[in-house]
Amino acid sequence: MFFSLTSGFLFGLMGSFHCVGMCGPIALSLPVHRFPVLKKILYILLYNLGRVLTYSSLGLLFGLIGKGFFIGRYQQVFSVVVGVLMLVAVAVPKLFEKANNRYIDRFNIWIRDKLSMLFKRKKNWSVYFLIGIFNGLLPCGLVYFAIASAVTMNNLQNTVAFMFMFGVATIPMMFAIAFLGNFVSIKFRQTINKLMPFFVAIMAVLFILRGLNLGIPYLSPKIEHTEYGTEQSCCHKE
Repeated sequence: MFFSLTSGFLFGLMGSFHCVGMCGPIALSLPVHRFPVLKKILYILLYNLGRVLTYSSLGLLFGLIGKGFFIGRYQQVFSVVVGVLMLVAVAVPKLFEKANNRYIDRFNIWIRDKLSMLFKRKKNWSVYFLIGIFNGLLPCGLVYFAIASAVTMNNLQNTVAFMFMFGVATIPMMFAIAFLGNFVSIKFRQTINKLMPFFVAIMAVLFILRGLNLGIPYLSPKIEHTEYGTEQSCCHKE
């Protein structure tokens, strides 16, 4: 659980700067500035809780899909494959840019239409919560990597925990944008975007090491396979 919580949080914390460009315009557009401070805080929190719920739900969905990796003893191989793909994405990003297809585009349009409808509705707590939920569904490369990373965890609970902490770690930045406005300079965002590939590469190496089953506490714990799934056999059980 420790690895799931910490890696999910670090992934989300660093990725939150990327979120400024992707989700920042939505956070900036939240009609909260005319409200008293406490109500403004409440609505912004509801928006962010909606995003966290979506990320956690995606962790549950893909965790259930990936359960076969746990039972079928392919979890370690999958962890290495995800790590290698992340490194390839960093080294040759154009390969993944070409992977976008019309189905993703259609889904993106559908989500944006739903968001547009919500922004036009009379505002109450449920609207802000729903905006956050649909915001979390917007196609995003960072979220794709987070989901793939989450599925490498050794059980469903850890998969959901990874995505939950990923979402929680993005809250400070997204809350600040919605509350204070666009306080992050373009130059700073450009600097962070330049550093993102290095961060993704570090995470990729961690997932590769985890898949190698080296018996290193937290970093690459020894995984034993049982008839019920997988469990850690040394140091600390999750």
